[in-house]
Amino acid sequence: MTDESPCGILCLNKTAGITSHDAVNRIRKLYSVKKVGHTGTLDPMATGVLVILVGRAVKASEFLLAKNKEYIASLILGKMSDTLDTDGNVRDLYISSMPGEEELKSVLPFFTGEITQIPPMYSALKRDGKKLCDLARQGISVKREGRKVNIHSLTYLGRGYRENEYRIKISCSKGTYIRCLCADIGTKLGCGAVMSSLCRTKNSHFDIESSFTLDDIENMSPQERLSCLIDIEAAFTELPRVILPPFFERLARNGNEIYLKKINLDLPEGAQARLCSKERFFALGNVCVYPDGLAIKPAVQFDV
Repeated sequence: MTDESPCGILCLNKTAGITSHDAVNRIRKLYSVKKVGHTGTLDPMATGVLVILVGRAVKASEFLLAKNKEYIASLILGKMSDTLDTDGNVRDLYISSMPGEEELKSVLPFFTGEITQIPPMYSALKRDGKKLCDLARQGISVKREGRKVNIHSLTYLGRGYRENEYRIKISCSKGTYIRCLCADIGTKLGCGAVMSSLCRTKNSHFDIESSFTLDDIENMSPQERLSCLIDIEAAFTELPRVILPPFFERLARNGNEIYLKKINLDLPEGAQARLCSKERFFALGNVCVYPDGLAIKPAVQFDV
């Protein structure tokens, strides 16, 4: 039987001052549904796109976490912080000559492409079952291994509102810490830097222009709230769409693999595709090698 409770993707424009967990809890109450998740935490000071998964859409979480993201950040040169941003204990670094915007622009190419980041102590990563941020609050610092991330583009946007503040636009892979990027830019310039603001403008296909704030959602009628939910299929529009005849649809819904030659489908091993009935998208399928050749099998079904 199909679950008819609220289901879909909500593109939320998170405001500063609340955690991603708080936002999820409020959406859970507003939609009266138990299963709600998100596809990438935003720190309390950060704003912008927080993709919320409602109901059966939470099954898409592991697939959406790997998507690319875009941010606009501000950083202030000449400062350091234990949290790498202005929410922490900030101190000034007094140097004889503060770099300007030309010097800042000149170092940005060093941080484009694949780079290595040391995750900050004030993060939700765990060590021996304990969050690093909890250890940091106890004054404990542990060694962290460097992690490879990819900065697809890094663009200078101009000066900020405060002294020695500048704005940059970042397109990056999952797992990128923008706080670390700002601090590393400051280190490269020899003056230190802290992140002073952060707005996520894109997360995968979802952008801030099509997002709703919590206040927007709270002031809507129940029917209007439902209309804000985007169909799960929107998360996978880059994948080929395979419409299965009824017989093969039944096989797929029962978890069976379907040989590509039987449905005249040409996809390489390792490919993914949207599996659809004549009426709707119902599963994400993976192509693998089976005894009689390449076949596609549902990895996750969204309407059960």
